Amino acid sequence: MAKKDKDKAQYVRKETFWLGTLLALAVGFLGGVLFAVLKSDSGVMPGGAQVQAPQAQVATPARPNMIASLEDETARNPENTQAWVQLGNEYFDSSQHAKAIWAYRKSLELDPNNANVWTDLGVMYRRSGKPQEAINSFDKAIEVDPKHEPSRLNKGIVLLHDMQDFDGAIAAWEGLLAVNPIAMAPTGRSVDEMIQQMKKQRGQMGGTN
Repeated sequence: MAKKDKDKAQYVRKETFWLGTLLALAVGFLGGVLFAVLKSDSGVMPGGAQVQAPQAQVATPARPNMIASLEDETARNPENTQAWVQLGNEYFDSSQHAKAIWAYRKSLELDPNNANVWTDLGVMYRRSGKPQEAINSFDKAIEVDPKHEPSRLNKGIVLLHDMQDFDGAIAAWEGLLAVNPIAMAPTGRSVDEMIQQMKKQRGQMGGTN
């Protein structure tokens, strides 16, 4: 029972860290939207803002030991889904993107119905410069859990910043509003208000993708 509680605590810790990472990813775009709202006469679309990369985790002496232990566990017990997830989390936190992708995919082979892992996989694909694979992963998370808000927000971020698909980003965030009509950005501005501002500016520019 104690081991189960420990595993759960580690998983919750990971999700808390991931949500912080998600907010960091959103800062660049949201700052651009705020600027566009304040300078609505500039005719500049908010897509010019850059997504800020999360700060790398500070290495600790315990991390290599944890990774080695989890690598040993997955080698001895390759059907241990949670060990693969935890290994992916350790690779994620230490910015070992390719290894995190490998570990997450191993866990998803055993349990393909984990929206959180699909979303973390998408984040790793994005950081590896593979935006389409990131979108595919976020779509899988949404398929598994249609009410999964982080995957919908992340999908919009990647569509906007990496693929310059403004209409797709708006659609992704409209899907988020369908799940949570009062979804808010870290700036305190509602997602609905930002979408309306984007649509207004696109109309003023007369542009389409």
